[in-house]
Amino acid sequence: MARWEPVIGLEVHVQLATRSKLFCGCEVTFADPPNTRVCPVCLGLPGALPVLNARAVDLAILSALALGCTVHPQSVFARKNYFYPDLPKGYQITQHDRPLATGGALEWTGAGGRRRVRIERLHLEEDAGKSRHEGPEGVAARTAVDFNRSGVPLAEIVTEADLEGAAAAADFFERLRELLVAVGATVGNMEEGHLRCDANVSLRAARSSPLGTPGEVKNLNSFRYLEKALEHEIERQAAILDAGGRVEHETRLWDLETGRTVAMRSKEEAHDYRFFREPDLPPLAVAAERVAALRDGLPELPEARRARLVASFGLPEAAARQIGGDPPTAAYFEAAVRAGVPPRQAANWITGEIARLLKDTRLAIGEAQVSPRALARLVGQVEAGTISHGTAKEVLERMWRTGEDPEAIVASQGLARIDDEDRLAAIVREAVRANPRAVAQYRGGKALVFGFFVGQVMKATGGKADPAIVNRLLARELDGA
Repeated sequence: MARWEPVIGLEVHVQLATRSKLFCGCEVTFADPPNTRVCPVCLGLPGALPVLNARAVDLAILSALALGCTVHPQSVFARKNYFYPDLPKGYQITQHDRPLATGGALEWTGAGGRRRVRIERLHLEEDAGKSRHEGPEGVAARTAVDFNRSGVPLAEIVTEADLEGAAAAADFFERLRELLVAVGATVGNMEEGHLRCDANVSLRAARSSPLGTPGEVKNLNSFRYLEKALEHEIERQAAILDAGGRVEHETRLWDLETGRTVAMRSKEEAHDYRFFREPDLPPLAVAAERVAALRDGLPELPEARRARLVASFGLPEAAARQIGGDPPTAAYFEAAVRAGVPPRQAANWITGEIARLLKDTRLAIGEAQVSPRALARLVGQVEAGTISHGTAKEVLERMWRTGEDPEAIVASQGLARIDDEDRLAAIVREAVRANPRAVAQYRGGKALVFGFFVGQVMKATGGKADPAIVNRLLARELDGA
């Protein structure tokens, strides 16, 4: 691989967060019974005419503005003609030579330093349907077609070939998703196909400018799968070139089970699609005032938010990345700080225990029963010495399930820290009496045995003993006896 440099560009298809499809009023849903969200327009029946969804246009413009693109005052829809069973019209309405927006870039600071990926274009198009292959494993007894997805609004974002490796491509894809979710352009649910990616990759001789023949890997809907598919494709092309062969210009698919890309078809060129202007739609005119209003409504973008979290709250880069990439999480963090949680502690709880509970319960942070104020009261119990940090984790789990206040849980479950010296002294004496061998080891110079006795006292008190008092009483008992 030292002989070859990969050059990668991505085409990302973003499902826009609209209630209805791009050219009709059919509701956009997921997992409904097949062919129940269709009408004459999205099925392409004769005489049905498309009507453009204004909300989809606004979301596409917001995406373009967040990427620093130039939004053109006029763009044009075209028909992209090809045959496939899940394309009911026999063509796809998209934008070809006059897209909605061009230029722009996505910039961020990551593990590899400062990165910048240029955007070639952003355009609107409708999605196709979905083929469902049914039958025994490895044998397609029949193929059924579900048109529910036909006509769902997409923004296609095409990058320049600025990505130099599989990890960089996956990082870009993840950062792009964060950005688009932050501006409300998409829900960003990867499992439901809200973002899908086609990757174009070619190799060139190291330190040489001519690019090799590119291959395209289609329909990747996971950051991890994108990285794995590109790693394999780069190795595959390098092996061909090392053997003196020629890379074919083809479209390939990622086979998850084998961990390989497999040939799908030879790569089409633009002329293969016989593009021509969509006769049933006029040019899309976007007023400057409309663009300005949408620009004014842009929220704080993830990269700017991360920088602010580091500068204003002193968060480590890793915590700022995890919190700042999701607007609801960032809002929760700042509300917790306003409620009195020290910023570092708030970040630790949110990226640690709360993140774990969100994953286990499959909830969004806005759906959790533990409010930022409740988290502040829980942390206050730890700060006051009422409970230990370990006990606080147990209390948080119950708060998560029941919505109870931390004070009520501590009181009802008897979880308050034990600081009664007489009670603890008796427990310490019993721990020493019950372990004469460990006492002999400690007094013989094995200082680490002290931790064993601390553990015995904590076990006897359910972890509720005040550690400072326990350490002092144990030292007195072991050293002074």
